[in-house]
Amino acid sequence: MNRFLAHTGARYPIVQAPMGWIARSQLASAVCEAGGLGVIETSSGETENCQAEILKMKTLTSAPFGVNLPIMFLKNDAILQFICESGVKFVTTSAGSPAKFIAPLKAAGIVVYHAVPTVDAALKCVEAGIDGLVVEGAEGGGFKNPEEVSTLVLLQAIRRVTDVPLVAAGGICDGKGMAAAFALGAEAVQMGTRFVSCAESPVHHNYKQAILDAKETGTYVLNKKASPCIRALKTERTAAIYEAGIMPPDTFKGILDLYFGGDMEAAVGLAGQTSGLIDEIKSARDIIEETVAEFHAIAGRMGAIAAAQNFG
Repeated sequence: MNRFLAHTGARYPIVQAPMGWIARSQLASAVCEAGGLGVIETSSGETENCQAEILKMKTLTSAPFGVNLPIMFLKNDAILQFICESGVKFVTTSAGSPAKFIAPLKAAGIVVYHAVPTVDAALKCVEAGIDGLVVEGAEGGGFKNPEEVSTLVLLQAIRRVTDVPLVAAGGICDGKGMAAAFALGAEAVQMGTRFVSCAESPVHHNYKQAILDAKETGTYVLNKKASPCIRALKTERTAAIYEAGIMPPDTFKGILDLYFGGDMEAAVGLAGQTSGLIDEIKSARDIIEETVAEFHAIAGRMGAIAAAQNFG
């Protein structure tokens, strides 16, 4: 039995990452309707808007969905209390210790997974009573651990020390990546960059096109000696930050102009290394169905190799 599917009620073990301002009802409901698990963001800090998006989800889909709580960005307990009373059944926490959030969420009947970039963080979360982990490798976009550890290594390292369900995140955009993650012990995968660039994503076409145009070397890891450390698309602005070694305080000031206005120099366009594997804008349904089909095809081939006890 797949424990992630049991925890969430989703049809497929494919999660849409909770990108700030982007992961709202338009995108999340499309993912849910296609059988994946859409997740509503709250990292934007727009509490009332995020609450409205959670309520809107219930009018757009009857499928289960989740909400993300990025601990370091929460201004108060308002969104936590709202989620506990909203009927949401699955929450991911991130960006801080989930310890004080686990009890109230579980008391509300909510399953809680926490995003971790290291083995030490994973062990602390398990000790605190987390239900599962989102294992975030260095390949992914957005906020990163400056001590870069790939998903390939991190999944194995965390699986060695705990048996809780794992969601692999970072470097996955198709069935090949999903099959690799499952081989390493994951029970689900999370995709961010792939869904940012999908047809239902609310971002400007310029942002999607920048992802399509990027090579596998088309991102920088920025601000490694300070906080936050991020992975973003290569642009003139990010090149300057990379060379300087530190991000100016106003780096994210123009993020909405980038996301929704299409000005790729207004801020930093967060994206993962899978941007080098994405070359077409597809619907969320096509992405999910193609990923599942490719995953099963690969699993079938590997099963045949195992049955024959050879190497294909």
